[in-house]
Amino acid sequence: MQLFVRDRKFYATLTAFALPIAAQSLITVGVNMADNIMLGQLGETPMSGVTLANNFISIYQIMCMGLGMGASVLTSRFFGMREQTSLKKTVVLMFRLEFIIATFFALVTWLVPGEIMGIYTPDADVIAVGVGYLLISIPCYYLNGYAVTTSLILRSVGKATVPLISSVCSFFINIFFNWVFIFGRLGAPAMGANGAALGTLLARIVEFAVTVGYLFLRDDKIGLRIRDLVMNVRDLVREYIRISIPVLVSDTLLGLGNSAVAVVMGHIGATFVAANSITTVVMQLATVVIQGISQASCTMTGITLGEGDSKKAQSQGVTFAALGVVIGMFGCALILLLRGPIVGAYNISEETRALATELMNAVAVVILFQSANSILTKGVLRGGGDTKFLMVADILFLWVCSIPLGALAGFVFHWPGFWIFIMLRMDQFIKAIWCIFRLKSGKWIKKIQSV
Repeated sequence: MQLFVRDRKFYATLTAFALPIAAQSLITVGVNMADNIMLGQLGETPMSGVTLANNFISIYQIMCMGLGMGASVLTSRFFGMREQTSLKKTVVLMFRLEFIIATFFALVTWLVPGEIMGIYTPDADVIAVGVGYLLISIPCYYLNGYAVTTSLILRSVGKATVPLISSVCSFFINIFFNWVFIFGRLGAPAMGANGAALGTLLARIVEFAVTVGYLFLRDDKIGLRIRDLVMNVRDLVREYIRISIPVLVSDTLLGLGNSAVAVVMGHIGATFVAANSITTVVMQLATVVIQGISQASCTMTGITLGEGDSKKAQSQGVTFAALGVVIGMFGCALILLLRGPIVGAYNISEETRALATELMNAVAVVILFQSANSILTKGVLRGGGDTKFLMVADILFLWVCSIPLGALAGFVFHWPGFWIFIMLRMDQFIKAIWCIFRLKSGKWIKKIQSV
């Protein structure tokens, strides 16, 4: 089997799917970076408080990604099979689950915000900043949740430009209102970290209006309308649970695992948290292309299998894995190139600056393996319906390996920041090798039933 598919149409389709997704991811990273730089001008405490609050919110966002990606495994396959009724029912089921998840997180945040922040850090000042940010962000659970899941569904049927447009609008609104409310411009009060939360809330409103509004009012590929939300979906529940729910469980455990990583970092100290918040943004910047190809490969694999061509899907899977290796190399070089200028843009202590540079060196190593791993786990294998296998892999490698090793490195052995970070991301190394063997076996291609 050839390492790279020799088909111009394949690469044209990949570009058409991946480019808008990568651009949207780049815009999201741009917003996060601008937030970090703005808050960094106020000192390390506001930046640490917002970073740790967002670690909790990111659990919810990753669950939404899992919910949307799980549903998109089915929608891309049904789209290839031209089963529109099954496609609609999948989206309705997803929306109902999204409401339950959003309500749960909203209630927990409203009732115990201090306890949430206390999990991540013992620093009272950092906790106070995070509590204010969390409370203002409560409506974002519904707004962002439905925007994220809808975006993933639209991408799965080739409508990737709509989520991109919503992100562009959200980007400018978020940057502008953060500038206004964080620093008190144009006569507004200087709200600090709370201003960042308010700016994000306003951006989420626009993001929701564009994506969800388009789905119900303009989209013709899914054809879902508001009246369809009450349709009977009972006959699809079993297949949805079999294929989609493992993705939700897998990504939820991933989100909780990332949060556990944040707990380890938070208890090492505020300096480590501040340094990692800078590193996280840079890592997101380096992985925008990976995210684009991951989601594109999931959609393309699902559509190809929906058309009944498993041999073609296997061949494309090998090419996606090879692209992951190449992109990982470029990502590594990008991080090493940008680490100096980006760290220099923050108003932080010399200790934090040195640690941030050290962590970026670790990220450069991790990205070499994370690239191929992400494209396979979040893309090809997921698009093939191999969701149970991936769920087990996430549980095993993250919770049994990465988190215990990271805790030992940080709390027991007191290793340098570079090695603590490597231990906390050890699952990326293992999964990259594990998934290559899974791809080669061909066992990742699963049959999916329509209704």
